Amino acid sequence: FALATALALLGSPLLPAPLAAQAATAPSTADARLKAPSADARLKSLYDAEYQWRLKEQERGPGRGAAGAKLPRVDAKSQAARLAYWDNVLKQLDAIPFDQLSHAEQINAQVFRTMIENQSNEVRWKLYEIPFNTDTFFWTLAPYAGTRFSSEEQYQNYIGRIRDIPRYFDEQTVNMKSGLARGFSNPKETLIGRDATIVPYTAAGEANALYAPFLTMPDSIPAETQAKLKADALAAINQSAVPAYSKLLKFIREDYMVRARSSIGASEMPNGRAFYASQIKEYTTTDLTAKQIHEIGRKEVARIKADMEATMKASGFKGTLPEFFTFMRTDPQFYAKTPKELLAAASYTVMKANGRLNETIGKLPRYRHGIVPVPADIAPIYTSGRGGLDNCLFNTYRLDQRPLYTLPALAVHECTPGHSFQAALAREGEARPDFRKDLYFSGYGEGWGLYTEWLGQQMGIYETPYEEFGRQTYEMWRAVRLVIDTGMHEYGWSRDKALAYFKEHVALSDLEINNEVDRYISWPGQALAYKLGEITIRNLRKEAEAELGPKFDQRPFHDVILGLGAVPLPVLESEVRAWIAAEKAKPAKPADAG
Repeated sequence: FALATALALLGSPLLPAPLAAQAATAPSTADARLKAPSADARLKSLYDAEYQWRLKEQERGPGRGAAGAKLPRVDAKSQAARLAYWDNVLKQLDAIPFDQLSHAEQINAQVFRTMIENQSNEVRWKLYEIPFNTDTFFWTLAPYAGTRFSSEEQYQNYIGRIRDIPRYFDEQTVNMKSGLARGFSNPKETLIGRDATIVPYTAAGEANALYAPFLTMPDSIPAETQAKLKADALAAINQSAVPAYSKLLKFIREDYMVRARSSIGASEMPNGRAFYASQIKEYTTTDLTAKQIHEIGRKEVARIKADMEATMKASGFKGTLPEFFTFMRTDPQFYAKTPKELLAAASYTVMKANGRLNETIGKLPRYRHGIVPVPADIAPIYTSGRGGLDNCLFNTYRLDQRPLYTLPALAVHECTPGHSFQAALAREGEARPDFRKDLYFSGYGEGWGLYTEWLGQQMGIYETPYEEFGRQTYEMWRAVRLVIDTGMHEYGWSRDKALAYFKEHVALSDLEINNEVDRYISWPGQALAYKLGEITIRNLRKEAEAELGPKFDQRPFHDVILGLGAVPLPVLESEVRAWIAAEKAKPAKPADAG
């Protein structure tokens, strides 16, 4: 652009200087306007470039499962370079006039801004100095059980990542030591037992968890190639991984777990209240304060408690709500005898939900997920279930702590029409920029998951008062989170106070309650997203039903939400309200003749 302007200014040497300047400037300005990229093009260029840059930073290629032959760099210098890059991206984004963007690109701009702000803020707060929490660990690098790669290149890249583990762990260790030095760490109370998740990776040979993808390899890879890949993998495991994991285990046990902070609240870390406020904004994508969220939680707890008491009476139970909790926690009829029984019950719920999808959601994906157990090496400290694109996982560890009456709500939330369904629809849905394909906002995603638990009532999922009580238990669980998370991280609650409040209001097992409270301690703000997202969707549905009356159809309503993909909650609200207005403006359909 600058070069074209300069050439135009040099183009009329025979005219007097003022006239030459005037003659040259006018057409060059018009030409410049014609040649200048549109706001849409500028935005697209910016987010496409950032996405390609981020793929290189993450050592992967585009698409799912396209990991490279290296693990990402996580040292402080690399983190600072990323922050500088993202700060520059935000400056460029600020320079693009929002009102000149098309509607689709306005959505992309809002999503892109939120994503970049979240990523840059995580580096700004040096969250890389706490690279794990109670159920997510940077060292669990083995693919899920049963995973196998489809090509020789994927296996070679995986072996390369194994060889890169020593460097990667050393950088993580330096970061953790920096965090410890300034009182920025996981709380000591939440670390108990987490070191055990490293142990399976210290075994030599085929017993190492990293070797799992080589136990079954596709026939498309020749036998001699398979043999070489297996030999290379064993060498990488024995020479690189085992020493690195053993070194890490020693550090975690003898250094990190000893020096970790004794406090549990985020507010007690350096500049802790501001840090907690940043985490609330990141996970909820709202401007709500900790105080506002705490009060919302208490109101929801009171409302749901009344619903639970009504369901208890409908079950025929004679006694108080605390006595009913004890009955639900301890009666053998509510617990599976074998892992297969629990997985079968979950599968039954998913199939029942599949049978009601046609009347619930308009656009359905072709992709299907499986039902599998949580891998044994992480099951003792893992959550009860988690939905993914390929599989929906259920925890079969300690069956006496996994009540069947909450399983239907868990299955619709994690599987169908919850997270696994949502992931498949995002994969096959409307075309979106690459940067949005793997994006996740907790308020949107977890809000939908919790909303589907409520939707299960309309879908006929809950067959007994006990299962409805299980749904209410899960809803209460998410409301209690609002109180406990803010209580511990803003108001200084102790772990014991949080546990007591949890047990008073939720009929989950002691194991689940302990795991959940430890999760909230080590992951400030994340647990707030579920209930706030669900409240947003429920309120939008109420608006739609009130505005549209008999014209309301839940299928297009759900399609609008799911069709957006992951977006911040304010974007979800504005888009659904625009849909409501458009539907309201449509003329009523004529009544059928006859």
